[in-house]
Amino acid sequence: MLRRFTHADVEGLFSLHNDPEVMRFLNGGRGTSRREIEREYREGFAKDGYWAAIERATDDFIGWFGLHPREDRGSHEFELGYRIRRSTWGKGYATEGSRALIRKGFTELGVRRVFAETMAVNLASRRVMEKSGLEYIRTFHVDWSDPIAGAEQGEVEYALSRAAWERHEAEVRP
Repeated sequence: MLRRFTHADVEGLFSLHNDPEVMRFLNGGRGTSRREIEREYREGFAKDGYWAAIERATDDFIGWFGLHPREDRGSHEFELGYRIRRSTWGKGYATEGSRALIRKGFTELGVRRVFAETMAVNLASRRVMEKSGLEYIRTFHVDWSDPIAGAEQGEVEYALSRAAWERHEAEVRP
């Protein structure tokens, strides 16, 4: 289940962002201070474009999903992002949440294109993007000031246009 963030989710964010495996392809597995998590909550997660992911069966915080415009792209091109607890990996939650936000973007938010980026070596995240309907667009390289293992292989972009999503929906829901 996806819902708006509340301050009660800060503890879950702290735990999530301090799991070395969850953070492996983001910052090399380094932890995040509680102070930084509080700042991220106030400046990002508590605002539009981010949702807390809650496991229905247990009502536990399992992660977050984001869908929002990025400053360097047009206002109708939204970036999809997600981060979920390691204990929930492989259960389809990342794909389910991504598909729900893609649908919301195209049906409610006026989005024309959804895109997502990850490290080229992050095969699990790439698979989620593919299962969510996004297609590989390109590999690109970023000059990181503090590169982590695998950065030399670059970043990848996946995307889905509204027109392609509508065609797919028409095929599966005649």
